[in-house]
Amino acid sequence: MHDNTDVLIVGAGPTGLTLAVDLARRGVACRIVERAPGPAAGAKATGSKGKGLQPRTQEIFDDLGVIGPILAAATPYPPLRVRIGRVPIWQARMHRSAEATDAVPYPAVLMHPQWRTEAVLRERLAELGGRVEQGAALTGFEQDADGVTAGLGTGETVRARHLVAADGGRSTVRKALGIGFTGETREEQRMALGDVRAEGLDRDHIHVWVRPGKGMVALYPMAGTDTFQMLASLKPGVTPEQTLSQYQRILAERSMVRGVRLTELLWSSLYRVNVRLADRYRSGRVFLAGDAVHVHPPTGGQGLNTGVQDAYNLGWKLARVLAGAPERLLDTYEEERRPVAARVLGLSVDLLDKKSYKRDEDTYQLSLSYRGGSLARRGGDRVPDGPLPLADGTRARVFDLLRGPHFTLLSPDPAPRVPGGPEVRAYAPAEPYGGERHTLVRPDGYVGISTSSADELAAYLDMV
Repeated sequence: MHDNTDVLIVGAGPTGLTLAVDLARRGVACRIVERAPGPAAGAKATGSKGKGLQPRTQEIFDDLGVIGPILAAATPYPPLRVRIGRVPIWQARMHRSAEATDAVPYPAVLMHPQWRTEAVLRERLAELGGRVEQGAALTGFEQDADGVTAGLGTGETVRARHLVAADGGRSTVRKALGIGFTGETREEQRMALGDVRAEGLDRDHIHVWVRPGKGMVALYPMAGTDTFQMLASLKPGVTPEQTLSQYQRILAERSMVRGVRLTELLWSSLYRVNVRLADRYRSGRVFLAGDAVHVHPPTGGQGLNTGVQDAYNLGWKLARVLAGAPERLLDTYEEERRPVAARVLGLSVDLLDKKSYKRDEDTYQLSLSYRGGSLARRGGDRVPDGPLPLADGTRARVFDLLRGPHFTLLSPDPAPRVPGGPEVRAYAPAEPYGGERHTLVRPDGYVGISTSSADELAAYLDMV
């Protein structure tokens, strides 16, 4: 069978699902395929993995219509309690507690296991008429000037205008393209990871035990579940069996506490620290996103969140080019996202090397900017939320105006008509927004251009 679609997404983790949801709400024909035979129905399937949702990611999920079910199950990170045996040696919070403000409605990092984040995104995709095709591994692909021809493990051949690989750190697509994955693997920094059920522990703390000479073990109570995520450092050359009895042995030896017992091991993995960044994000009609282009240490909780932002940046650009916008718009994906990943990787490594639990505004991803890029004309920064007085005497919340797949123009003038241009919704603020007559906000919530020239505004819209 030979099928045609606009975008074929390979990989149904948070990055691939975010992109699929964003494209589906834009009316773009896309398919999302996943090699795993079934969806992750819980910790038993894919584990908690990336469990922290940064404030900026929550804003994206607000725009995509999934923040409600996430907030219903997520919780702030509980305080860390570090002990040697029963002796407490340190207690603190990874994140400062913060109240929502007009500008930042989602001020706190939330704990929400990855399998649940994926489930929420899949449900939203279904609402929009899409679905994940499970058990459909990509077996190969070729591209030409007009598109990509891909083979699936189901025996099907798919023809797509573009292919997006969100197939993880071991990306078969990246390897097939011969794109370098520069960085390092720290064999000496390895961990056993698992989702477990446990008895004898409260769920009000992240429990950490350190035993000199033996190592560290930690148990994180996972939000919205009755499970804990277990992390245990591993010595070089040591590879434990991934069994309940072995994980219990590690916990008992390092905690030296009786009465705490693991009762079930739902999912497990052995993890080593990788710090890598792809040399390119694009090869012709094939794009890479998420872990396929950057892998992070767990410090700072940046991996999943950076992947979600990759998808959010790429989605509107693919939709616009498919609708007739200049092809060069797609070049800005790598131009904007690769420097961000490089900075975020540097931050994660710095926290890792300092063995720091610190999390602050640097990790929230609210201050990331595309300033200086080809799509930022006296713009490039995230638009904050907040009340906006309008010229008609009413007030609106900024995020309510931005929510959806359109561009947003804050200007006393109607949106200029540009043949083949993007959908623009215009609102007249009572006072010039940002000090200029026209401020155009991109679909991903960043200022595209701020200008008092109608001609400059029209030229920008002609570019996107």
